[in-house]
Amino acid sequence: MRSPRPYSPQTGPGTQSLTERRKAATQLDIARAACELFAAHGPDGTTAEDIAHRAGVALRTFYRYFRNKQEAVAPLLAGGGDAWRALLAEERPGTPLAEALERAVRRSLSDSQAVEEGLEVTRGLLRAAASDEALRAVWYRVNQDSEERLVPVVARLAGPEADPMSVRLLAAAATDAIRVSLELWSAGDAPVSGPGSPADLAVRALRELTGAMPLLR
Repeated sequence: MRSPRPYSPQTGPGTQSLTERRKAATQLDIARAACELFAAHGPDGTTAEDIAHRAGVALRTFYRYFRNKQEAVAPLLAGGGDAWRALLAEERPGTPLAEALERAVRRSLSDSQAVEEGLEVTRGLLRAAASDEALRAVWYRVNQDSEERLVPVVARLAGPEADPMSVRLLAAAATDAIRVSLELWSAGDAPVSGPGSPADLAVRALRELTGAMPLLR
C-alpha cells in the first residue's frame, strides 16, 4: 500500500532525467517501506533488511541510497518542506510577507485529505524519534536543509532591497515555527485540523516568532 507523504525538499519531474526520476522513485519506495515498518515495529524492531524486503529491492540497493535505516525516511519527511516552499513561491512579490507566510503555512498543513494522512505518518515518526537519536538527527537535518532552501524564496518575496540577515532570520523562524508545532502536536492526541492542529499551532508560532521582525512591519 502506498503511504501518504509526511509533512516535514524535490524538483518537478520535468526538470529531471529518466534516470533521476527512477532513482527518486526507488528512494520513495524505500522511504514508504521504512515508515510502514517503523510505525508497526519501531526503529529497534526494524532492520535495513526488513525495509529492503518490504520495498522489493536488494539490500545493496538500499545501501546505495541510504547509510542506515533511519536515513531512509528522509525523502518522505523532506516532501513536506517541498510542498510548503512551493506554495510560498506561488505568492506574488509585493504581497505582505506575514500574509504570504501564514497562507502558505495553512495550505501546506491542511489543504487536503492527503496532507492530513501525511501528518499522521509524521506523528508516528516523531514519536519514534523521541527514543531514537539517529531518527531525530534525520528530522533536524531535513529541517535545516529546508530552511536553507527557503532563503531564496523569502528573498524573492521580500525584494532586492531586503537585508540579507533579515531574510535569513525570517527563513529560520518560519522553519522553526513549523518544526516546533509538529513536534508539540505529535506528542499529543490533537486532531489534524481545527484547534490544536499543526496548522493552528504553526500560525500561532509564526506570529510569536516573527511579529517584531522588520520585514513583516
